[in-house]
Amino acid sequence: MTSPPETIGIEPISASGLQLGPAERAAIERVLTSGMLAQGPEVAAFEAEFAEHVVGRPCVAVSSGTSALLLGLLAVGIGPGDEVVVPSFSFAATANAVVLAGARPVFVDIEPRHFTLDPDAVRAAITRRTSAIIPVHLYGHPAAMAALSEIADAHGLAIVEDAAQAHLARLSGRPVGTFGEVAAFSFYPTKNMTTGEGGMVVCADEATARRVRLLRNQGMEKRYANEVVGYNARMTDLQAAIGRVQLRRLPGWTEVRRRNAAALTGALRGVAAAAGLGLPSVAPGAEPVWHQYTVRAPHRDEVVARLAEFGVPAGVYYPTPIHRLPAYDLDLDLPHTAAAARQVLSLPVHPNLSGAQLDRVVDAVERAVTP
Repeated sequence: MTSPPETIGIEPISASGLQLGPAERAAIERVLTSGMLAQGPEVAAFEAEFAEHVVGRPCVAVSSGTSALLLGLLAVGIGPGDEVVVPSFSFAATANAVVLAGARPVFVDIEPRHFTLDPDAVRAAITRRTSAIIPVHLYGHPAAMAALSEIADAHGLAIVEDAAQAHLARLSGRPVGTFGEVAAFSFYPTKNMTTGEGGMVVCADEATARRVRLLRNQGMEKRYANEVVGYNARMTDLQAAIGRVQLRRLPGWTEVRRRNAAALTGALRGVAAAAGLGLPSVAPGAEPVWHQYTVRAPHRDEVVARLAEFGVPAGVYYPTPIHRLPAYDLDLDLPHTAAAARQVLSLPVHPNLSGAQLDRVVDAVERAVTP
C-alpha cells in the first residue's frame, strides 16, 4: 500500500512502544559476567521486588504468562473433572491453561462496558463441578472483583486472576492480583513491562507458593528430591534482570499511559458522540493501567484500514472469541462477546508517544470515522 502524501517522511507510530535501553543491557551484562543464568539471585530479587506491588504476597517467577496460569490452577487443585468459568472474550491462553490442567473451561459472557466477566453470567454457569473462576483484567481494567468474590465465597470456588495485562492496576485501592488464591501476570514484549518472555504467579499464602515452586522446577526444591511430577517452567536470570529494570520504571510509565488515555478521551469525546464511536469507560473505584485504549466502532474494519492509511496502527483484540476458535468450536450464545469481537479496536496509548503523535492519533480517528 502506498502511503498518502501527508504521512511520507513522518516518524511512524509504534503500536506497543517497547522500551529497552542501556539499563537493560547493563543488567544482561551483569548476569553474563556472573555466570549464573538460570533461576539464580536475579530471579529471587525480581520476585521480592514484584511482591512489593502486591501487598507482600509470595511471588514465583516462571517462564511465561501461560505457565503462570497453568501452574496457578494446578497449585490450587484444579484438574480432571473440574469446570472453570472463563470469559470467551480474551486471549486463548486463558482457556488453554484450563484444558492443560485437565479441566473444562465454561465460557460465559462479558459485561459490555469494561469487557470483563459478567457476574450474573458467572452465577448462572455454576454447576456441582464448578471449582474456579478466572476473571481477566482485560486491557488493564480490573474485573468486577467484589461481585465475583462474593459468588466464589458463596459456592466455595477458587479465584485465579488473569492479570496478564494489568500490572499495577487497582480496584478500590487494592492491587489486582491480590483478590484470588493465585494470580498470573505476563511479561511478554507487548505488555506494560517485559522480561522478553516470562510470567509471575502471585499467591495468597506461602503453602500455595511452595506448590508453584515445585511445579515450575521438575517437582523439586532440593536437587534430585522430586516430590511431585513437575514442569520445566523456570525463569532465567537474564529475563529477571531485565524485569527488575522494567519494574522500577513501570510506575512512571503507568502514569504516562493514564495521562495519554485521558488526553485521548478528552480530545475524542465530540467526534465519538457524532460518529457513534464508543470510548472506554472506567468503573467506580477502578484504576486501570491502559494496556490498551480500546474503543468500539460500528464499521470497525473500515476504520482500522483508514487509520492505517493515515499512519496510525490500530490493534484488534480479539476478533474471534475463544469458544469460536478451531481448538474449541462451540456454538454458544454470548451476545456481548460477539458484539465486542465485531466492534473493538485499540489505539496507541503507550508511554513512548509524543504529544505530536497523540495529536496525530486524534486527527486520524476524526478523519477515519467522519464520512
